[in-house]
Amino acid sequence: MNNQIYIVQFLRDFMSEGVGWPHDPRAPHPNPSMHLLIEEGFELQSPVESDAEPLFMCVDNNRDYLRLWLPWLDDVTSIDDEISLIRKISENGGWIDGSWLYLIRVNEQIVGVVSLNWVDWNNRSFGLGYWISEDVTGMGIATKSCKRVIQHCFDDLLLHRAVIEAGSENSASISVAERLGMRLEGNSKDREWLYDRFVDGLMYALTAPEWRLLIKD
Repeated sequence: MNNQIYIVQFLRDFMSEGVGWPHDPRAPHPNPSMHLLIEEGFELQSPVESDAEPLFMCVDNNRDYLRLWLPWLDDVTSIDDEISLIRKISENGGWIDGSWLYLIRVNEQIVGVVSLNWVDWNNRSFGLGYWISEDVTGMGIATKSCKRVIQHCFDDLLLHRAVIEAGSENSASISVAERLGMRLEGNSKDREWLYDRFVDGLMYALTAPEWRLLIKD
């Protein structure tokens, strides 16, 4: 009888510590969800090949606007470029060069992208990137999208630290980080070469315990 009690207690203690990553660093890392609902008619979804044309049109219609702060516009010049990107994502189980992309859909229309630009599994941290169509700015779409991804990363993927880097003069992106309750951690001089000039970068960050205090309030 005593042996049975010991075994039951051992199992309880073992299970309370959790099974798999991050309790076991050798265990496989979880993949982000392919779909995240924000509210009715507003969702985040990993791209599929049929999204290539509307995604390209969203980029192309906002090319001059996005070029102010995004460095990759010259690499996306046709629908075929988006098809190639989405096929690579599919072939790699949702990942592309260490990033995970979500299309932002509002009333079934693609209006932008929010992404995990990188995930540092060893240190349980991640970086967020985002852009939205100029005609839907000022509606809280980028902030709500980032908030949902942060929630997913902290609660479901058990990550610990969120980071946003923004150009020091990119007021729209800075406002998103501030509305999320992130703290400014530093200014990097000449952080990025953007077509014809260097731009300084601001780093904002937030930890899971800080996040939970924010949403509790």
